[in-house]
Amino acid sequence: MRIVVTGASGNVGTSVLEALSADPTVESVLGLARRLPALTLPKVEWAAADIARDELAPHFRGAHAVVHLAWAIQPSHELRTLRRINVVGSERVFRAVGEARVPALVYASSVGAYSPGPKDRRVDESWPTNGVESSFYSRHKAEVERLLDRFEREHPEIRAVRLRPGLIFKRESGEEQRRLFAGRLFPRVLARKVPAVPEIPRLRFQAVHSLDVGDAYRLALSSDLRGAFNLVAEPVLDPALIARLLGARTVRVPARLARVAAWLSWRLHLQPTPEGWLDLALATPLLDASRARTELGWEPRHAADATFLELLSGIREGARLPTPPLSAGVP
Repeated sequence: MRIVVTGASGNVGTSVLEALSADPTVESVLGLARRLPALTLPKVEWAAADIARDELAPHFRGAHAVVHLAWAIQPSHELRTLRRINVVGSERVFRAVGEARVPALVYASSVGAYSPGPKDRRVDESWPTNGVESSFYSRHKAEVERLLDRFEREHPEIRAVRLRPGLIFKRESGEEQRRLFAGRLFPRVLARKVPAVPEIPRLRFQAVHSLDVGDAYRLALSSDLRGAFNLVAEPVLDPALIARLLGARTVRVPARLARVAAWLSWRLHLQPTPEGWLDLALATPLLDASRARTELGWEPRHAADATFLELLSGIREGARLPTPPLSAGVP
């Protein structure tokens, strides 16, 4: 197989490349990224491409499958720019897949595409994907789900798969996650000793290791399956568990107060994460990953709590992905 991967230099992309390069059924992989990384892997070659601007079909021709990972979440104050990359860029990828007559497309959806749901039970892939309106990330993910629905109707001959993981962590993404979600001003020392964890009603979420997600993409590419697959590891993370992991205490914080604090600090450019991310964390349902386990044969090798601690270690150490830094203000 020859595989093309958009957004190949990021947290998930580097894990997908690692999984594919070790797969004997994969002959070659073309990684597309806006900035070429200092990463060398067997079978992997690189090309610079911006999904929102550049011609994509020439890169896709002759491929057995395209994996679409490219996505931007910063700069969060420039929503028009983010929509151009995320929504319009995804539409351009799908169109190019059709033009190049690629047999298979695997798209990186997310738990963020789901409509608000329960925190006391798990939902499967049939749960509605209308997103959480106050989160631009969720709106974009839901909008791209509709674009993919249309693509599948127009191209039934192309096998389409959408993977919907929980939060994705690995040590090497520590510095990237600090920059994207906490900001450059966030001191790494705070990841060494956390004195208290905010206990906010409905703050329960699921995580999965980036390498396990990479393996799920490999399995999806080697199968003949279609449709959506949830990807999460155990256990569910909540304030009480996180506090135990960190040797910290929990402090009750009303959701409204936490939201106002996030909104104000974001508006003042003190940190880069708008309040919609908190809304998303409190609204999205817990996911059931049974379909991925039974049909894909996927099983996470890393527990969610250990993965969370690995991320904190990466933040403390300034661990980086092999990707050149962006200029200030560039997503």
